Amino acid sequence: MIAWLLYAEQRMNRVFLVEEIKVALPLDESKNRFVSAAELEKRVRVHGLEFWKSSIGHLVSMVELGKLILNHQPSISIIILFTSSPYDTGKTAPYISRVAATTPSITFHNLPTVTLPPNSSYGTVDQLLGLPRLNNPNVHQALQTISQTSSLKAFFIDFFCDAAFEVSTSLGIPTYYFYTSGASGLSAFLYLTTLDKTTTGSIKDLKDYIEFPGTPPIFPTDLAEPLFDRHSTAYKRFIDTAAHMAKSSGIIANTFESLEPRAIKAISEGLCVPDAPTPPVYYVGPLIASNDQASDEQGCLSWLSSQPSQSVVFLCFGSMGLFKAEQLTEMAVGLENSGHRFLWVVRSPPPTDDQAKHPSALPEPNLDTLLPKGFLDRTRNRGLVVKSWAPQLAVLNHDSVGGFVTHCGWNSTLEAVCAGVPMIAWPLYAEQRMNRIFLVEEIKVALPLDESEDRFVSAAELEKRVRELMDSSSGKAVRERVREMRDGARAATQPNGSSRIALAELLKQ
Repeated sequence: MIAWLLYAEQRMNRVFLVEEIKVALPLDESKNRFVSAAELEKRVRVHGLEFWKSSIGHLVSMVELGKLILNHQPSISIIILFTSSPYDTGKTAPYISRVAATTPSITFHNLPTVTLPPNSSYGTVDQLLGLPRLNNPNVHQALQTISQTSSLKAFFIDFFCDAAFEVSTSLGIPTYYFYTSGASGLSAFLYLTTLDKTTTGSIKDLKDYIEFPGTPPIFPTDLAEPLFDRHSTAYKRFIDTAAHMAKSSGIIANTFESLEPRAIKAISEGLCVPDAPTPPVYYVGPLIASNDQASDEQGCLSWLSSQPSQSVVFLCFGSMGLFKAEQLTEMAVGLENSGHRFLWVVRSPPPTDDQAKHPSALPEPNLDTLLPKGFLDRTRNRGLVVKSWAPQLAVLNHDSVGGFVTHCGWNSTLEAVCAGVPMIAWPLYAEQRMNRIFLVEEIKVALPLDESEDRFVSAAELEKRVRELMDSSSGKAVRERVREMRDGARAATQPNGSSRIALAELLKQ
């Protein structure tokens, strides 16, 4: 409510509503109780602000968080500050247009594009993390401008936008981190500052497993690669982000309690930030986009409708998942030899040095040259290969899909869990190797893929795991487990479910 009292006991009621019960905002008025147009506009336009600078997967999660907040507090309007990503595959602008058209309470403010110096590549994490810092002056100006006309209630920042933390806190704006991965990853991330203080060498040189609170033991090289070298700029930025996160007004995580109870318990007990208070953590997931408007440009859904129930293995590796030509050939052989039906999204191999400066410029894959001779003809009755993209959420929710070979990105993981589809874990980059450990050993909703020292997966290994998932008792156990987690996700998002209770707590702040 916005409290605009007129007579009788209403002035007392306003005090109760605003200061005691905290369910209303006040309207300031003149001595003769006149309310200006500017004051009414200001109170109507109460803003939550979000800042995104990463892949489209992070943007989708942030938008879904905004929609969820609006469903429970429609009086709020949300502005998302964003800047173009070097990894944009062309999907971001159409997505933003759809959101703007269907959810007018979410608006987008495009910050000026910042660029790296000439001859720089976007290929390093250090440079990717450094880009948002270059935008800090623009973020500062945007926050000041919005604050002049609106009551700015909170600022939510993506993990990759940690540089904005110093800007928002200097302006006195409550700042929350939106952690787009799960509680197990969050537990490890919050513990990084402790690990940094208690070790002297680089993580890549450690020989023993690392014991993070509430998670299975993790081998050092299964952590995100920027953490390997203690002396790198990327390592320092990760440590700084972990420290800032622990000092924030709160953390919003895209997971739910029954999926990761052990990690959530460790965080709540303060084990991950042992030398300081742990900020409030709100587990509001799963945040997943609707598939109501799924496009079938590639014919995936119509093809799936012609296949038997639970018979198809789906292979898709996210917007940044790329394989060398040799690995694509090996995958094709493994799929063909497995004898199972498959739907496979193939992207062009990793870029050349020139393309690395402009990753969105990758060409469409040439399937005839990338895949073994005759492969498409030999498998056409039981397989479909599509170029670059498929409507993943709609595919996973199709009755014909019985398994998912995934890069273990957290959005993809949650989509599979919510669809009740068991996984084969094939991590590629970022925190995905940690996610594989959680999915295989802790949550038990995926089977692992063994790989060589240079992370090459053989055709025989892929064939073996596909057969195991689709045919064996261990595959059946994983299938049953993921369906349990699917039911847990549904329960968490019911009106009295854990995620809705967490959201209500967040909105009280």
